[in-house]
Amino acid sequence: VMSLIDGSGETIEIPNGFCFTHLFEDCASLIQAPALPAKRLTNNCYEYMFSGCTNLAQAPELPAKALAAECYEGMFIRCSKFRVAPELPATTLGGYCYFNMFAGCKGIINAPALPAKTLADHCYYNMFSGCTFTKAPELPATTLVDGCYSGMFSGCENLSQIKVNFTEWNETSTSEWVYG
Repeated sequence: VMSLIDGSGETIEIPNGFCFTHLFEDCASLIQAPALPAKRLTNNCYEYMFSGCTNLAQAPELPAKALAAECYEGMFIRCSKFRVAPELPATTLGGYCYFNMFAGCKGIINAPALPAKTLADHCYYNMFSGCTFTKAPELPATTLVDGCYSGMFSGCENLSQIKVNFTEWNETSTSEWVYG
C-alpha cells in the first residue's frame, strides 16, 4: 500500500493525516490485507481502512510503537472473520488511537496484549465492543485518564476476566466499560 505514496513501496513513513482513511472500506472481496510497514503514523492515517471487509481473515502487522491521534480508529470494525488480532506493540498512545478498532469482530478468540502503561484520552474507547473472547488483555496502566477505557468491552457477553493495575478511577475513565 505504501507504493501509493512513492510508486515503489520503499517508504515507511506516512506523509500526512487521513492518508489511507476508508481505503478498502466495505470491500467484501478483500481476503488479504496489504503490508503496512509504517512505523511513524499520522492522525487518522488508517481510520476505517478495512472496516466492513467481511472476508478479511487476517490483519496485517502493525509495527508502530508510537501512535498518533485516531490513527487506528475503526480500522477493522465488523471484520467478522478475524480469529487472531494483530500484535499491538505501541507504548506511546494518541487520543482515540484505538477507538472502535475491533468493534464487532466477533471471531477474535484472544485479545492482543496492550503494553502501554501511560494512556491518552479515550485511547481504548469501544476498542473491543461486541467481541466474543472470554479473557481481556491485561491492562498495565496504573493511572487512568478521561475516557481511556470507556466502552472498551461493551457488549462482550462472554468476557469473564479482566486484570487491571489501577486502584483509582473516575466515571469518565470507565464509562460503560463492560456495559452489556
